[in-house]
Amino acid sequence: MAKKRSGGGLSPTQQAAKFLGVSVLAGAVMAGIALPAVGALGLAAKGTVEGFDEIPANMKTPPLSQRTTILDAQGDTLATVYSRDRTVVELKDISPYMQKAIIAIEDARFYQHGAIDLKGVLRALNKNAQSGEVAEGASTLTQQYVKNVFVEEAGDDPTKVAQATQQTLGRKIKELKYAIQVEEELGKKKILENYLNITFFGQQAYGVEAASQRYFSKHAKDLNLEEAALLAGIVQSPSRYDPVNDEAEATKRRNVVLQRMADVGDISQADADQAKKKPLGLDVSRPKNGCITAVKGASFFCKYVEKVFLNDPVFGETKEERAKLWFQGGLTIRTTLDPQAQESVQDSLSDHVDQSDSVAAAVTLVEPGTGKILGMGQSKPFGYGDNETEINYSVGHDMGGSNYGFPTGSTFKPFVAAAALEEGRPPTQEYSSPYDMEYPSPVQTCDGKPWVNTERARVENEDESEVGPYRLKEAMAKSVNTYFVQMISDIGLCPVMKMTDALDVVQGNGEKLPEVPAISLGSRGITPLTMATAYAAFAARGMYCTPIAIESITQKIGDQQKSLAVPKSTCSRAMSEKTADTVNTLLRGVVDSGTGQQAGLTSRESAGKTGTTDERRNAWFVGYTPNLAGAVWVGSDTQQVKMVDITIGGRWHSKVYGGEVPGPIWRDAMTGALADKEAPSFSLVDIPDGGDRDRDRDRDRGEDRDDDNGNGDGRGDGNGGGLIAGLTTGGTTGGTTGGAEPEPSFSIPEGWFQGNGNGGSNGNGNGGNWP
Repeated sequence: MAKKRSGGGLSPTQQAAKFLGVSVLAGAVMAGIALPAVGALGLAAKGTVEGFDEIPANMKTPPLSQRTTILDAQGDTLATVYSRDRTVVELKDISPYMQKAIIAIEDARFYQHGAIDLKGVLRALNKNAQSGEVAEGASTLTQQYVKNVFVEEAGDDPTKVAQATQQTLGRKIKELKYAIQVEEELGKKKILENYLNITFFGQQAYGVEAASQRYFSKHAKDLNLEEAALLAGIVQSPSRYDPVNDEAEATKRRNVVLQRMADVGDISQADADQAKKKPLGLDVSRPKNGCITAVKGASFFCKYVEKVFLNDPVFGETKEERAKLWFQGGLTIRTTLDPQAQESVQDSLSDHVDQSDSVAAAVTLVEPGTGKILGMGQSKPFGYGDNETEINYSVGHDMGGSNYGFPTGSTFKPFVAAAALEEGRPPTQEYSSPYDMEYPSPVQTCDGKPWVNTERARVENEDESEVGPYRLKEAMAKSVNTYFVQMISDIGLCPVMKMTDALDVVQGNGEKLPEVPAISLGSRGITPLTMATAYAAFAARGMYCTPIAIESITQKIGDQQKSLAVPKSTCSRAMSEKTADTVNTLLRGVVDSGTGQQAGLTSRESAGKTGTTDERRNAWFVGYTPNLAGAVWVGSDTQQVKMVDITIGGRWHSKVYGGEVPGPIWRDAMTGALADKEAPSFSLVDIPDGGDRDRDRDRDRGEDRDDDNGNGDGRGDGNGGGLIAGLTTGGTTGGTTGGAEPEPSFSIPEGWFQGNGNGGSNGNGNGGNWP
């Protein structure tokens, strides 16, 4: 009884017997071609092979999977991504040496025989019978091409790949029939071209162009004799003849190919002998696959583009259809990423935050009026090592971001102000704004069921000296908590909900914001992309445009290029021009004289808002010019780091404020992004000051003036993190010139809030639920 070799392979006797069976079957097919009357004889082999005539007449030839190239807005490559690294080229772009080498070693009679080489079958039968094993195969290049098509159709499904390559008579007969069809339809030159584009050359390279780039860093059309011989030799066994890992074995195989080329008359013996003496001459280009290899710090933006493609129905009705198109590749995706803006983002991040810091920073820049994402980066790079992450802090969970985004603190207050202005409240609106107060109750909601402060929860300003009345302009500049709580009580929650809906302001997990008064203090997790896009509507005088990352896509199928539809930004009016102009005037005051002075731009008009949350777990600056909006978040992705007595970017901070760390990051990122760009002005409105009561007391009490000498202004922005949005701790007085950014507090009866976790599988959850 014949024995199997170790590893489960067939013994030489079994291999020879199997080859004999397949070869006889091939002969039967040949007979079937010449003699239709007897063509079905021997093709059923005890039911293990389907009848020749039952095989479908047309072979499926899926488009070859190729690399996809992702470009920035200027057309420069950001990254290449692929399931299989392949660039399809025409035969005229493949070196004649390569064409001759592959034919010589794989199918020397390629131009003399049809789909099946009967002479080759008989020759191989004789040689294998003499050796007692399969020493020589008889598959033609056409048959090998068909087999590769089966493998390509299987994709990355291991089960389908196994079925496509299984050594059964049924598969062989199917291969033979389709080889006949291919010969009739394509002709020899096209078959050779297709074969050289589909076959695997090892080192993740599919097709001769990718192989030429991988091993020699040159195009396939430029391959010389010995280089072509090396690549042709690899095909039989890419792992065995891998020149990168086994130079000696690869050299032997290359020389076999050179000798074969001489034997069949493609080159002279002298040329073969001379080429055999040469070194392999490798100039290896390592595979650069995936967004992790993106240049300009654009890895996270690249992954965002991929997520857009896989999630947007414009690329296919089902998830499976979109994934198939993505992995098929051959796409050239031109994105909205502006290289100048992206470089500025990364430079600013590296200047202000170190990769090894205990906290991270994320920046997103968006163009008002178009929704184009011009820059996206973060201080911890894409990767899987220490101080690296695969989480994109700028986007929501479904797009590769954190579970819930991050609490925004007082950067939420402009939405409340915009809602009040839309309701007809004047920009001089005044509220008593006491230092300490209960949440007003009841507060009207959208469903007509009022919110009631049954637990008598309280909210405070920074310290006892911060007492109103305040008007909107001063309250916004100083980020007075009780003012905005009173404003929500006055107008009700529904106008705020309508405003955030119009600006697509949702939580990082995609859910709508809860309809509770505490949202005025930035209690819920929102992403930098969402905040930047919403603030861009203020810059665009009330027009909100959904964010977009893709400008255009072309797909290469064969030698044809076609354009694909891409998602378009949808712009709609979120508020009146008057409201937007008023908010712009208010927020311009924040960077001129309020909490965001360190973020102000010197060469152009700008506006923005600071935000800091409970126990200083998050710090924000969101701001804009008329032609660019940006959001900066600083904090811990786990929400466990309190930014007190902390070193960030080599600089020690007693307390981190929204204007002190995020503000300068925003300023530098925006300055570089806008360099040499036009500097339009806001359309401002006249908002009368509220008098100068206590002006001397309040003059220098903006936040974010902490310096190395301890002269902090000590104002808080107060807006809690986690669930309760910083509403549980009292503020503390800051440096010598004033109070610190407020950390609003109020007394909360036990059980008033459910949950206070920082959970989530990626450590970004703000867990629990509001009552």
